[in-house]
Amino acid sequence: MIDRYRPAPYTALVTNLIFPLHERVKQHRSVAVRKQLEESQYWPEERLRELQLARLRRLLLRAGTKVPYFRDLFRALDFDPQRDLHSLDDLARLPRMDKAVIRANVERLKAEDAVGLARFNTGGSSGEPLIFYIGKERVSHDVAAKWRATRWWNVDIGDPEIVVWGSPIELKAQDRVRALRDRLLRTHLLPAFEMSTAKLDGFVERIRAHRPRMLFGYPSALSHIARHARDKGQRMDDLGIRVAFVTSERLYDEQRRQISDTFGCPVANGYGGRDAGFIAHQCPEGSMHITAEDIIVEILDPDGTPVPRGQAGEIVVTHLATGDFPFIRYRTGDIGVLGTEQCGCGRGLPLLREIQGRSTDFLVAQDGTVMHGLALVYILRDLPQVQAFKITQESLDLTRVQIVPAAALEAQAFESLRRDVERGFKARLGAAVAVEVELVDAIAPEKSGKFRYVVSKVAAGRAAA
Repeated sequence: MIDRYRPAPYTALVTNLIFPLHERVKQHRSVAVRKQLEESQYWPEERLRELQLARLRRLLLRAGTKVPYFRDLFRALDFDPQRDLHSLDDLARLPRMDKAVIRANVERLKAEDAVGLARFNTGGSSGEPLIFYIGKERVSHDVAAKWRATRWWNVDIGDPEIVVWGSPIELKAQDRVRALRDRLLRTHLLPAFEMSTAKLDGFVERIRAHRPRMLFGYPSALSHIARHARDKGQRMDDLGIRVAFVTSERLYDEQRRQISDTFGCPVANGYGGRDAGFIAHQCPEGSMHITAEDIIVEILDPDGTPVPRGQAGEIVVTHLATGDFPFIRYRTGDIGVLGTEQCGCGRGLPLLREIQGRSTDFLVAQDGTVMHGLALVYILRDLPQVQAFKITQESLDLTRVQIVPAAALEAQAFESLRRDVERGFKARLGAAVAVEVELVDAIAPEKSGKFRYVVSKVAAGRAAA
């Protein structure tokens, strides 16, 4: 249970004056939206659905009149939001969007009356970044949603924060104005691109010097730092850190334990992306609450048919604050499960019970069986010789494994390790699969700074089919 929060005087100054002024200068409505969200989070789900329907109708009406792509699409489908939208189920009359649609129509997806659009892109971990645009309404709602979830944990904007991140957007923005803003908000950024021993030593020192109330970053990056501190015998649980927020990657149980044990704080998972928005956040009771006021979540089977709550399917989202550049029925490529229960925290926000990972986190055996990457991850994590690894399924017939050994391996020891890996992988993927094992000094992160443990080019191709 989180203690009642009493903000320090400087934190209160930032929350009530400095940050609201910052948002007003940028013409963002984040403060007003956050206050609305803190009221609506306790509404019953039925009332939230009524709000979603009203906002969806406004979004579709604007898309059908001001956005060339959707104007043509609605005309081709003979779809009139005013006439044809009676319930959230009617959203299924529209086709799903994916990255290919956006890449092919990026200019035609801009609203004709949009002003001040900001260009964004995803990290391109799949090999090709996605370029899109975000308006001030969307920024305001995304900031407000993250801000609300931050306050669930009794920390707030203005509390000292360490951010471990790898996005070029954030890192290139470190000009004088941004640096001044970060100093005022007491946010300290550590780049997640490089995790060498020297860099990790510096990260540990800077975290101890900053004494943050909260951490924010990729789970892989925070767990790397935590593991390094533990291996160096450096205590990190005496800094007063209240919570570690993680997002943008799948959070594994061992990462949660590593971060929590090392920093002496709970780990709050967040799910979403730069493209899809802040979809769900974890509350202190442990539930992942969907930002239902802003985002409609559908869980669909490969044919696009909704699956019952409690069953797994692809997460497809409609962001209701994207009138300037609409994301309507956008395929995230992630697999998830909607919850059927209500959280004990009292919030009426629906639950995302499971986030099983990206479609590329799944593997396909030679007989066509689809399995989660954890089926192979656990084989490697049970081997004491393995410190870090990356699995790449190149085809149904070939899987490559990069391994960072825990200690130097003689030829005989490596051959024994290779046989163990090959035996375990073949038992799951098929006896005829070729398994190539390579020893490396380090696993390189993606361009975004994230680390991916499992990549399947087979699963990715099937998901896109």
